[in-house]
Amino acid sequence: MRKLDISIIGVPLDYGQSRRGVDMGPSAIRYAGAMKRLEAIGHSLQDEGDIQVSVIENKNREETNLKNLEEVVQATSELANRVSRVIENGRFPLVFGGDHSIAIGTLAGLTSKYKNLGVIWYDAHADLNTAETSPSGNIHGMPLAVSMGLGHEKLVNIFTDGQKVKPENIVIIGARSVDPGERALIKKRGIKVYTMHEIDRDGMSSVMKEAIEYLKCRNLDGVHLSLDLDGLDPLYTPGVGTPVPGGISYRESHLAMEMLEDSGVITSAEFVEVNPILDEKNKTADVAVGLMGSLFGEKLL
Repeated sequence: MRKLDISIIGVPLDYGQSRRGVDMGPSAIRYAGAMKRLEAIGHSLQDEGDIQVSVIENKNREETNLKNLEEVVQATSELANRVSRVIENGRFPLVFGGDHSIAIGTLAGLTSKYKNLGVIWYDAHADLNTAETSPSGNIHGMPLAVSMGLGHEKLVNIFTDGQKVKPENIVIIGARSVDPGERALIKKRGIKVYTMHEIDRDGMSSVMKEAIEYLKCRNLDGVHLSLDLDGLDPLYTPGVGTPVPGGISYRESHLAMEMLEDSGVITSAEFVEVNPILDEKNKTADVAVGLMGSLFGEKLL
């Protein structure tokens, strides 16, 4: 097992969606014992604290249907700079969200080191909308499209201009709620997607083995895990803003994380969309911390 120097960055951002409370996600994950869990495995941890998120003073002032654009740009730009500094110091960035729009900043910051980055997007949603295709205008449904260079220029050009991730270097796992515009983009760009159909039919072990081999064949210099807790079935993670029934099970998710750890491919990670207001006794944050344990090498024996 790799012994890592891990830097934790909290992003208390809830402006990428419409339900308040996910800004408390980083605190909930810390309260659930994330640092103690990872230190017990043998890793060295440094908590970098939370980035500052501005308070909205003039809501909906933008001439766009993207909600809270300026606030999301400000927070993700700061996150990109923070992630870049962490990897320049040779440390592993572990980001706690916050809604999934934070991935715009995480992926942007990673480009300072990784020029051919792979992404595992563990999520019920594809997050491939743009302003033109989004039914809601919520930016947390757009970070993967933005990172591919599609969408509003203020988002696309955070940290560095243009595309951060090539579509052929992306693997989406657990999708079961995909909008029409996203479906068209997936087919057009040839993005690798494992829906719940493939997981049910072939099993998580087969899906993860294939996904890992797919990425290993792409000559990548790093692989980022972006894990949305709504990727799991809401039975296990009730504290998320956009739950979708029929998701990945608790045990399947642990197996997926264990296989990623065994593969040694993951070079950065983020856990997002923990909303304590919607949760049951911090259950969702507890699950997030448990999955981190498996991802970072925790063993039963």
